[in-house]
Amino acid sequence: MIYSRAAMGESPVVDGDLVCVEHYDGAPLSYLTVTSAQRLRDLAAAAVVVVVPTTTRTPEQFRRIALPGAPWRYAIASNGGVILADGVPDTGWRQAVDAGVRAEGAGLDEVTAELRRRVSDDWVHKFRIADELFCYLVIDVAAQPVGFLDEWDHWCRGRGWSASQQGRKLYTMPSAVCKSKAVAEVRRRLVADGTLAPDAAVLAAGDGALDAEMLVAADAAIRPRHGELEALDWRHPTVTVTRETGIRAGEEILAWFARYARIGAGSYSGSDAPCSPRQSFQ
Repeated sequence: MIYSRAAMGESPVVDGDLVCVEHYDGAPLSYLTVTSAQRLRDLAAAAVVVVVPTTTRTPEQFRRIALPGAPWRYAIASNGGVILADGVPDTGWRQAVDAGVRAEGAGLDEVTAELRRRVSDDWVHKFRIADELFCYLVIDVAAQPVGFLDEWDHWCRGRGWSASQQGRKLYTMPSAVCKSKAVAEVRRRLVADGTLAPDAAVLAAGDGALDAEMLVAADAAIRPRHGELEALDWRHPTVTVTRETGIRAGEEILAWFARYARIGAGSYSGSDAPCSPRQSFQ
């Protein structure tokens, strides 16, 4: 939903059509269009919808974003490792996630030690451990060794982890930490307390390999025509692909949500039918 200036895409966007929703070190960083901001507010205010922001960002990073429509009853951070209930991390959920990571494979210390052995300052600018759950690199893509991602992912998968790359960020994630599990838990709670009907649909959007499982688990989903999944040419029968790219795809995604929720989708002109499957994500 939010974009840096470098990620806005080719469609021209004037400053008057932008809303800054994140500052970092005192400087503006991330934006929505005015249209997207209003569509998100409308979606969050709709009685038939529960919007659950879901991100790989840590809670600290997520709190930097002044996302229109807040406050959120639930939000999901750290790629599903954290459920925020009224802004507060759910300790029971985190304990369950930590137990799952321990049960399924290698620990964070073992993985990060091996990763540090394989990388160098020649192409890695930052090495970050996120929320004591996973790690990521900020890299120089042009200097990245050929085949590194595949080789590192192969090592990880034998130990209950995986690796994926989104632009300049290369993530190393335990298999037990995924957005779809957290989404299912939030849905369970909302059904249990009567907020949602038992047959309420789950809709999802995402653009990276870390989103793929969540997109497939949803009743219907949408992804933009850019990002890691686009580079993989990833398709699934229940996942629509936008016509627009960049920040304009964010507008299209929000219109798609509104259309499914039947709260009015403005001038949305996307296809009714999801794309046909062309490649399975592994």
